[in-house]
Amino acid sequence: MTNTVLDEGRAKDRTPRFPIIDCDIHNVISPGSLDPYLSNRWLQHHRTYGSRQHTGAMYPKGSPGAARADASPPSGLAAGADLGFMQQQHLDPMGVEFGVLNCLGAASGQLNVEYGAALASATNDWQVDEWMDQDDRLRGGIVVPMEDGDLAAREIERRADNPAFIQVLLVARTSAPLGDRRYWKIYEAASRHDLPVGVHFGGGARGVPVTAAGWPSYYLEDHAVMSTAFQAHVTSLVLSGIFDRLPNLRIALIEGGFAWLPSLTWRLDKQWKRLRSEVPALRRRPSDYIGDHFWFTTQPIEEPHRRGDLAKVFEHMGGVDKVMFSTDYPHWDFDSPTHAFQERIPTAQKEQIYSENARAFYRLPARKPA
Repeated sequence: MTNTVLDEGRAKDRTPRFPIIDCDIHNVISPGSLDPYLSNRWLQHHRTYGSRQHTGAMYPKGSPGAARADASPPSGLAAGADLGFMQQQHLDPMGVEFGVLNCLGAASGQLNVEYGAALASATNDWQVDEWMDQDDRLRGGIVVPMEDGDLAAREIERRADNPAFIQVLLVARTSAPLGDRRYWKIYEAASRHDLPVGVHFGGGARGVPVTAAGWPSYYLEDHAVMSTAFQAHVTSLVLSGIFDRLPNLRIALIEGGFAWLPSLTWRLDKQWKRLRSEVPALRRRPSDYIGDHFWFTTQPIEEPHRRGDLAKVFEHMGGVDKVMFSTDYPHWDFDSPTHAFQERIPTAQKEQIYSENARAFYRLPARKPA
């Protein structure tokens, strides 16, 4: 596995001429960081018992935290745990106007859901104090104990009034497809506050394999086939009828790719014509719901052998207006904004992808005049 090391000289020369909204930056929780934000009851639990999850190691041993080779700060903290180093290495040189923090802690997958809820609350309070209040470019996702709808909705209500939180953060490997009714209270709470829901690569704490055929043997398998989990969630959400119940619900699929979308959409429309009597609540074709309610981030962007094929994917998606730029900093498969596209894309489309689509999706402030 090759870790990404950024060539800063080349990056400076090729940085886009307009600001960047990076929709996937990972801030990492250091040991002890959450202690001041936990009640005494949960702090003692945290120290005495700790995590109860089904999953083992999420990343290869040779790449702790999935970090790229040059992302460890001089402070000795883990990659992604040092705001000052993140500013120096990423936010400042890349011209990041806004960065969306996706904190992938352990809260969402705890078997003890009350402990998971305590971790989620502590994580969100820590994000405000140590990250978003320290750099006004940063925005965040509300971390929730997503396998318990009531507790998750309670956390959304607790934090939704802070404008620094611009989405509710879920993970892709779940106990059930995301259209299942156990998750509806999350969507209802998000919709009440006009917050989109971001579904990020990863998860698995509930012991569910990423494939329908069982557990993969290799990290490469796990990494490559996570896109099938995203496809299952799109299908489940559309067929559940949730978008007719909550017409303002917006979903961002983060780090799941998007080249699979046209074929999935075609397949769903074809099968819906034959089996639509099973889902009478659907008032429109699946493709209509997908077109209205789903957005996608670029990293890891598919790179066809023939460069022009990516433009065909955009064409089949109806354009680039639902595609938002992301780097996945500081992970090993980080996409630099200077090298993310291997083919020429018209400047107007680049500006949409790099900033304006995310600005509209997340209701971010308009760009300040130069």
